Amino acid sequence: MRLVRPSIVAVLLVAFLAAAPVVSAAPTRPPKIASDGYDISWPQCDGSYPSRPAFGIVGVNKGIVFSANPCLSSEIAWAGGTAAQLYANTGNPGPTLSTHWPDGQIFPAACNLSRTVLLSDRDTVGCAYDYGYNAAADAYYDAVLAYGQLGLAPATPASSPWWFDVETSNSWRSDVSLNVAVLQGGVAYLSSVGVATSNIGFYSTQDQWNQITGGSATFAAFRSWVAGAPSSRGASAYCVGSGFTGGGVALAQYVFAGFDADLPCT
Repeated sequence: MRLVRPSIVAVLLVAFLAAAPVVSAAPTRPPKIASDGYDISWPQCDGSYPSRPAFGIVGVNKGIVFSANPCLSSEIAWAGGTAAQLYANTGNPGPTLSTHWPDGQIFPAACNLSRTVLLSDRDTVGCAYDYGYNAAADAYYDAVLAYGQLGLAPATPASSPWWFDVETSNSWRSDVSLNVAVLQGGVAYLSSVGVATSNIGFYSTQDQWNQITGGSATFAAFRSWVAGAPSSRGASAYCVGSGFTGGGVALAQYVFAGFDADLPCT
C-alpha cells in the first residue's frame, strides 16, 4: 500500500482540534417513565393536555364540591373514556357557610329534622355525613352526564377508580370527627352505586390528612395517592409504607413539564 503524506492543512486541523477545549452537552430533563400517568382538571381547560399519558386521572369538580369541571367531557376523552380515573373534591364548610347543607334530610343519616336554626341541631355528625354523601352524588352525576355526552353509555363511571381529594385549601371544620363523617358519607355514596372498595382511594399528604382527619385510621381499607414528591426520581420514595390512610400507597404525584404526573406504586 502506498503511503500518502498528509497535507499541512490537515496536520494543522488535527492539532487545532486536539487543543480545543471539550464542551459538554447541555443537561437535559430525564425522560418521563413510560408507565406514569397524569392528572388534570379545570385549570387545564383553556390549555393543552399532557401528551401520550400511560393513564389519566380527571378532576370532576371545579375545585370545590357541588361544582362541575366545565371541560369534564373533553378531559375524560383525553384520559381514554371508560379507562379514565376520576377524582372528586371534598370539604366541610359547615351549616353557616354552605347553601347545600342537608337540613331535614333523613337518609342516609338524620340531619336537623326539626328544621331549627340552632347550630347544635345543624352541626352534627349526621349532617356532615349527609353533606359528604350528597357531594359525592353530585360529582358522580356530573361524570354520568359526561359519559352521556361522549356516547359511552351504557357504561357508567361506577367501574372507574375514584379518588377523594382531601386538601386544606378547601373548607374544613376544627372538629375532625365532622370531617371524617363527610368522607365516610362520600365513600358510602360511591359504594351505593357500585364502585368497588378497591376502586376508592384518597388524595392528600400526611400533614394535610392529619390536620383534616386527625390522622384517622377509619379509611385503612382504602389506598393513598400521595402528593408532594419532588421529582420522578424521588416519587418512588413516597411509595414506601402504608400511606396516610393506612391502606397502602397506590400513586405518588410529582410535577413534570408543568403538569402533575403520577407514578404507580407496586
